Amino acid sequence: MAAGDRRWWLNRKAIVVLWMAASVGIWVGLHCYIRRVSMRKAEEVLVSMCEERARMLQDQFAVSVNHVHALAILVSTFHYQKHPPALDQETFADYTARTAFERPLLSGVAYAQRVVHSERELFENQQGWTIKTMKQEPSPVQDEYAPVIYSQETVSYIEALDMMSGEEDRENILRARATGKAVLTSPFRLLGSNHLGVVLTFPVYRSGLPADATEEERIEAAAGYLGGAFDVESLVENLLRQLAGNQDIMVNVYDVTNTSEPLIMYGPQFPDGYMSFSHISMLDFGDPFRRHQMKCRYSKKPPIPLSAITTPSGVFVICMLAGYILYAAWNRYDNVKEDCRKMEELKKQAEAADVAKSQFLATVSHEIRTPMNGVLGMLDMLLDTNLNLTQKDYAQTAQVCGKALISLINEVLDRAKIEAGKLEIESVPFDLRAVLDDVISLFSAKSREKGIELAVYVSDRVPEILMGDPGRFRQIITNLVGNSVKFTERGHIFVHVHLAEHSNMFMDAKVERGLNGLSGEAKLTSISTVFDTLSGLEAADRRNSWENFKLSLSHEQTWPHSSENGSPYDNRADKVTLMVTVEDTGIGIPFHAQNRVFTPFMQADSSTSRNYGGTGIGLSISKCLVELMGGQINFVSRPHIGSTFTFTAVFQRCGKSVGGDTKRTLSEALPTCFRGMGAILVDRRPVRGAVTRYHLQRLGISVECVSTINEVLNAIQGQNGCLRSGMYSKQPFILLIEHDSWGTKVDVCLRDQLLQLKENGCIPEMPKVVLLATSESDKMKAGSNVDTVIMKPLRASTVAACFQEVLGMGKQQSRDRPKGSAFLNGLLDGKNILVVDDNKVNLRVAAGVLKKYGAKVECAESGRDALSLLQLPHKYDACFMDVQMPEMDGFEATRQIRMMEGKANEKNRNGEETLAEEGFAMAEWHLPILAMTADVIQATYEECMKCGMDGYVSKPFEEAQLYQAVAKFLVSDS
Repeated sequence: MAAGDRRWWLNRKAIVVLWMAASVGIWVGLHCYIRRVSMRKAEEVLVSMCEERARMLQDQFAVSVNHVHALAILVSTFHYQKHPPALDQETFADYTARTAFERPLLSGVAYAQRVVHSERELFENQQGWTIKTMKQEPSPVQDEYAPVIYSQETVSYIEALDMMSGEEDRENILRARATGKAVLTSPFRLLGSNHLGVVLTFPVYRSGLPADATEEERIEAAAGYLGGAFDVESLVENLLRQLAGNQDIMVNVYDVTNTSEPLIMYGPQFPDGYMSFSHISMLDFGDPFRRHQMKCRYSKKPPIPLSAITTPSGVFVICMLAGYILYAAWNRYDNVKEDCRKMEELKKQAEAADVAKSQFLATVSHEIRTPMNGVLGMLDMLLDTNLNLTQKDYAQTAQVCGKALISLINEVLDRAKIEAGKLEIESVPFDLRAVLDDVISLFSAKSREKGIELAVYVSDRVPEILMGDPGRFRQIITNLVGNSVKFTERGHIFVHVHLAEHSNMFMDAKVERGLNGLSGEAKLTSISTVFDTLSGLEAADRRNSWENFKLSLSHEQTWPHSSENGSPYDNRADKVTLMVTVEDTGIGIPFHAQNRVFTPFMQADSSTSRNYGGTGIGLSISKCLVELMGGQINFVSRPHIGSTFTFTAVFQRCGKSVGGDTKRTLSEALPTCFRGMGAILVDRRPVRGAVTRYHLQRLGISVECVSTINEVLNAIQGQNGCLRSGMYSKQPFILLIEHDSWGTKVDVCLRDQLLQLKENGCIPEMPKVVLLATSESDKMKAGSNVDTVIMKPLRASTVAACFQEVLGMGKQQSRDRPKGSAFLNGLLDGKNILVVDDNKVNLRVAAGVLKKYGAKVECAESGRDALSLLQLPHKYDACFMDVQMPEMDGFEATRQIRMMEGKANEKNRNGEETLAEEGFAMAEWHLPILAMTADVIQATYEECMKCGMDGYVSKPFEEAQLYQAVAKFLVSDS
């Protein structure tokens, strides 16, 4: 791992650790915060509860004081204001016992009367007992006494005791009568219960004491003292029981009159529990001289709230999830960034591989086609020599195999160019009908050998000249028709072309799985069943029936003819969408294999590959080419019935100003000498009759179709047996008869009837009888009365040549050399041609082909040799330059030649130098240089144009291509 990447990973780990530490810190901080808030709340609760208890204790104590006050008023009223007193011990004991429920905090009450020493003896005599001290001893002599005269039964043991004999009680009595308020003693252990308590002392005055009396007046008016023992422990215990809740609170009550030595009134001497939280509430029992307080605390530490754990944990989990999401997003970003970097590298590698692939294809193409060029060229030259039949057969067989290999190489290269996206569609004017005728002628021998009908039909609505790529269109048709011929042993192969927008047969995206929607095995029809098709056998796509075909023909008859050349189409639209259908009655495609028909290098099944051969690449290339032409391709196939392939293609309309173009075939234009002639066609099958009519109408011949021979005479004579006026009475006409309507009896009968018509003057002369034959066996049916036999498939040019021969209108052209040879002879005869190639065999082949057409050829084996021969001035009219050569390739040699010519032309324009004195009066030097190589890919063509070459000729030479190349630069001497 690189140092930078290592630091990056270390930084990432450090960030992760910091994030986790921060998350833990957040958990701790949040936990502490929630816990602190909880403790504060617990403290507030403690304060509230303590204050509440203190207030309730004060309230209850005040209620008890009020009852004692009321009792003091009762004693004052009934003991001092009644004479004699209405109150005695029995009455007081009974009353206090009955009203004890009003004083639950008092263990008992008693009344002590104020007695001065001078009245002691009288008092003791009246009461019948002696005043005693707290120790139950006779009270010693003193100024004042406070013996208990009335007491509640619970404290009856204090009767006759002098309350002033105790020091603390004496202080309470003195303070009480001086202030006029209830006063308390310090806490002490109560007799009986042994609880801590205090004694409440309340003064009782004689009547007539004013409210604002002075201390001396209060002392003087004091009559006695009412006291009660408060059980503080019981008071607090009852209070805590009443307020018992979820919180366990401990309470201590203190007498803090002496702050240095507080006295415990309630609670343990040594407090326990949770001492961190405590609260002190001051108590006011009404005694201005004593101070009391209540101290509250929790018995145990308040529990930690659950939220102090759950909330921080939830936040911690959220932080960790957020961190994980950020970390994952970070990693995802890094991965995407790395993937983009890798994709960029892969893209560069793919582009480099694509360049290498193109170079490899060019090299392989060159290396394979170069020797094949030599083989085919030598075979072609061999066939021009005098050979016996066996030798000629061997040479032709080898030539066919070589061309098949070249075709396979071209298919593989096309597929490679399609995958590389470098296959381009050109746009040039071409004759669609001539292209279809040429394709049909390629398979004519095979169709005759098998005895199958092979026909082509083009709707009159289709323009004669279109703008498009004729080579690629021819390739599609050749692939489809070639497959049909390969897999069809009986029946027919029918190619028909219509305008897509006017066709009654529309493309169906779904493959028809069976008959009437059934998906099982195809339903086999009887051999004897005859259908309205080209051959009478059932077709896979029932939409191509005679009814639809007849409807299409009727539309053509009503279509307005608006063009001068007879092409009935609307010139307003720029684009033409054609629908091309190739129908056969072959073996069909199995249902399970129909989904992979367009897969490259895939056959329907292994038996097909063994029985019929092929690479399985043709249909995939056709599909790609159709899509490049802006169309779609589909098919309908049924096993044992046949297949129907339909595709659309978009072309441009071509204006009337476009005349003959180099992309049109070399075949001569159709003759016009047949215009106005008539013909009768005997054909029992309407589709086949329509196809024959199509080819005859292209020659300008009017055709009448009949089903049988017997209808021929009716067509000639008319309904009343008289000669029909019209074409049959003015000029010779032609009688065309299909082979299945002809026989020996028909031959003799028809001949006799025609002779009779001629003798009767019904017809000026005997019509020419032409038999239309599908195979050589049909040709043997022709008798002596048949003037000529036309072998199918029909082509307009072939039909015209036969008619010219049978009618004596002209001589049939020589078949040894096509008319293009005459053009090439005129162009190349006497021309000086330089051929440059490093392969000696290719030099011999190229030189032999050019010499065949009368050219004077010189050869060079390298670019440097060619450069030395082409030093200005030179005598050459053209140069065929190989591209790949050692030392100096064709590209570099061409650049050097163009630079040399450029310098010479510059000097000529400046008048610095002229070659006139040397016999050269050329004003501008530019030698036509044609690339001559086995490469057939677009990159090679672009490189040729870039370096200054004028054209491109691929090996091996073809007559049409050679003519197209040289016709642009050379002028015929004639």
